[in-house]
Amino acid sequence: MASGSRQKKYSSLLQKDLSEIFQKQMANAFGKAFITITDVEVSPDLSFAKIYLSLMLSDKPSETLELIQAKKSEIRKHLGNRIGKQVRIIPELAFFMDDTLERANRIDDILSKLDIPPADEEDEDDQDN
Repeated sequence: MASGSRQKKYSSLLQKDLSEIFQKQMANAFGKAFITITDVEVSPDLSFAKIYLSLMLSDKPSETLELIQAKKSEIRKHLGNRIGKQVRIIPELAFFMDDTLERANRIDDILSKLDIPPADEEDEDDQDN
């Protein structure tokens, strides 16, 4: 399980440094969008990283994601400048939208629309016996 803990440490390092890159070094590169790194998944050999983003205050999130994809090499260069002395390989980066919040809201909507009748006390007594 050593590789699992190594991957977790590496992914948290990437998440922290990428967050700082998006919020400080490239703050104006993506308009007024507030970009949050919600999760980072790293391959076992640490050469590839999937970065999940949450885009707030973005009028067109899909266009912002395309812009991020277009600037991927610049982002990777900033990352290399930050972690280059700590790691052997700067991973290839792939960016994805994190739709966890949207899915949670959709599930809440579905659950709120369900018409579940309240349980009668008599029915509960019958089931206990």
